[in-house]
Amino acid sequence: MALQIVATRPDPAILTLPWQLPLEEWHDEVLVPLPRGISRHVVRFVRIKGDVYAVKETREPIALGEYRLLRDLRRLGLPAVEPVGVVTGRGETPEGDEVEPALITRHLSYSMPYRALFSRGLRADSVPRLIDALVVLLTRLHLSGFFWGDCSLSNTLFRRSAGAFVAYLVDAETGELHETVSDGQRAYDLEIATSNLFAEILDLQAAGQLSESLDPHETIELLSSQYDALWAELTGPEVFQTGEMWRIEQRIRRLNELGFDVDELDVVTDWDGATVRIEPKVVEAGHHARRLQGLTGLDVEDNQARRLLADLDAYIAANDLYHEETPVVAHRWLAEIFEPVVRMVPPELCGKLEPAEIFHEVLEHRWYLSEQAGHEIDIFDAAKSYVDDVLRHHPDTEITPPTPPDEADLSL
Repeated sequence: MALQIVATRPDPAILTLPWQLPLEEWHDEVLVPLPRGISRHVVRFVRIKGDVYAVKETREPIALGEYRLLRDLRRLGLPAVEPVGVVTGRGETPEGDEVEPALITRHLSYSMPYRALFSRGLRADSVPRLIDALVVLLTRLHLSGFFWGDCSLSNTLFRRSAGAFVAYLVDAETGELHETVSDGQRAYDLEIATSNLFAEILDLQAAGQLSESLDPHETIELLSSQYDALWAELTGPEVFQTGEMWRIEQRIRRLNELGFDVDELDVVTDWDGATVRIEPKVVEAGHHARRLQGLTGLDVEDNQARRLLADLDAYIAANDLYHEETPVVAHRWLAEIFEPVVRMVPPELCGKLEPAEIFHEVLEHRWYLSEQAGHEIDIFDAAKSYVDDVLRHHPDTEITPPTPPDEADLSL
C-alpha cells in the first residue's frame, strides 16, 4: 500500500518522517521532548523546518473524522488545535500488523497540558482558574453547536492569559457538530466533564502534585455552577418594564465584560407595551481581543487584550491624549511602551512566555515594586527588574527560544 497524505497545504518535508515505523519506534533525532497529556493513543511531537507538530496514531475513520471536525471548528473561530493532515498507507510491522494511520496537528505554542502545569509548581488555588477556562471553552463549543462527548482537562491545552488561563480543545475524537446542541446534550457533556474532572483531581492528589486540602466534590460543583451561570448570562431571557430600557445596554455591557460581543439581540414587547423581553440570540467571544487588534494589530488572548487596553487607557490619561484619535494614540503606545518593553527580553529567555503575557507580568511586577517603594516605578526599570529577578527563573513553555522579539511578530 502506498503512503497517502490528506492535507490542505501539505509540507513536502512531512514525507521525510519515518512513517513506515510505529510512533513508539521513532528516534530522538526527529522528536521534540514536549510534555504530553494523558491519551489512549500513542502521541509524539516532531519538528519540521522549525515548526512543531503533534502526531497521533489511531484508526483511519477516526483520524479522518477528527481531521475534518477540527477544520470545521477552526473555520468557526473556536479555540481548537489546527489540523494539518492524515497519513495512511504506512505499511506493516515485521510481525505483519498494520502500522496505524496518523493524525497530524500543529503544536499550539506556549500551551501546556494540565499535568505539566501542576508538575511545574501550579498551586491548588489555581484550579478555579483552570475550571473557568474549561467552562468558557465548553460554553463556546455549545453555543456553536458542538457536542464534545469527552470534555476533560486531559483533552484540553491551556495557555496563560494575564493571570488567567485560556483552554483549547485538543481531542475532538468523540465530538459532533450540529446546528444546535440540545439541553440534553449539554447536560450530558457537563456530566462527563464533572466525572472526568473528579477523577483527574484525585489522580493529581495521588501523584502528590495537588494538595489533599482541595475538595474534589466542591471543585466539580464549581464547574457545574460556573457553566450554568455563564450559559444563563449568554442566552437567558430578561424581562423588565418599558421604563427600564437602559437594561438592554446594561446586559450588553455585562456580556462585553465577560469577553463576548452581542451580534443579535431578540427584543419583544408584550401586547400592551408595558414590559420588554430581551434574549441574546448570537454572541461571539473575543470582544477585547478584537478591539485591541483593530487598534494595534496585536493578536492576543482576550484577557491579555483587556489588560493591554487598560494600560493603553492609563497611557492616554497620563499623557492627556484624550483629544487625539484612539488608533493614533494606540500606535504611539505600541511604539513607545509595548514594543520596547518586550524587546528588553534577551533571546535566550524568549521561550519562557509569549510577549503579551510578559507585558502583563511586567505590569504586575511594576505594581509590586511601586508598593514597596511608596511611589510609582518607571515601567522600563520594572521591566529590567522583572527580566532579571522573575523571568529568568520561570519554567520554559516553548522547547526552544523562538525568534527574538525585534525580529518576530510581536503579536505571537
